[in-house]
Amino acid sequence: MYPVSATPYPGGTGPVAAPAYTGIFIPALWSGKLIEKFYDATVLAAIANTDYAGEIANQGDTVHIRTKPTLTINDYEADQDIDVERPSSNLVDLLIDKGKYFAAIVDDVMETQADLNLLGMWSDDASEQMKIAIDTDVLGNIAADVIINYPNGTVGNSGNQGLTAGRISANLNLGIAANPVVVVPKGGDNLATFDIVDVLLRMGQVLDEANIPEQGRWLILPAWAATMIKSSELRDASLTGDGMTMLRNGRLGMIDRFTLYASNLLPVSGVETTIFAGHSHGLTFASQLTKMETIRAERTFGTIMRGLQVYGYKVTDGTAIVALVATKG
Repeated sequence: MYPVSATPYPGGTGPVAAPAYTGIFIPALWSGKLIEKFYDATVLAAIANTDYAGEIANQGDTVHIRTKPTLTINDYEADQDIDVERPSSNLVDLLIDKGKYFAAIVDDVMETQADLNLLGMWSDDASEQMKIAIDTDVLGNIAADVIINYPNGTVGNSGNQGLTAGRISANLNLGIAANPVVVVPKGGDNLATFDIVDVLLRMGQVLDEANIPEQGRWLILPAWAATMIKSSELRDASLTGDGMTMLRNGRLGMIDRFTLYASNLLPVSGVETTIFAGHSHGLTFASQLTKMETIRAERTFGTIMRGLQVYGYKVTDGTAIVALVATKG
């Protein structure tokens, strides 16, 4: 109902509608098109192996992963007795101990009057939001399992992160919290600043010294570092090993055997970002959408859509992942 004002009708004293009623109904029009919604790029499916995803059913499951034993190589001389060992495999437990859910309700009246498939639209959004939430969780927690020191007796005895990384060289600065690597587009002096290309090569060298296979390597960059790459001399496709220029559609292609991905979900602390490189061998991920259902609401007239996804992840080989703490110079 329109509000009324104290202005009288012409020739009378009664209230008048404001605005005045014209006898013409003006309906509200709802656009059938939605404003496009954009999501953070997710990378977990590309960087982790999912070899054990088919072996889980519910939250709380544990998958026991057997690893190859390391045999001892001994010197031999003629006529000597040999020592026989009984190799045993170490077990790595992948615990499916995490879960994410969503739940939304659409009232019957709203669903009837809507010209859009609300539940379908919401389920699409929930799927994207679920991937973002899980990516953020995984990327925010794997740094703790990146190896810091190799076992005693290993050449160099250093690790895949820190100020003296490298199993053999033990002198590659990958930065630490409060003392990050300061990255510049080009021309770093290796003392106060580091060239973006040099940063990638250092991470590649760490994996080389750890004997990680070249095929299947990946590297995740924040947006500012991706911009440095795309504005560098690596715009020339002949330097990337990719066959196409790096500027097509914003994709970074391959550099130094790495498939590069850009993500806004890398862990950030103040001005410091942790950048990861590695091989899918080093990280395993298992996930299953165990519940997806629509039910009638009990306390109102409507339909509830809800979903539950349980998952777990494990750094199965800390030597196959490199962590670098960087800041934009």
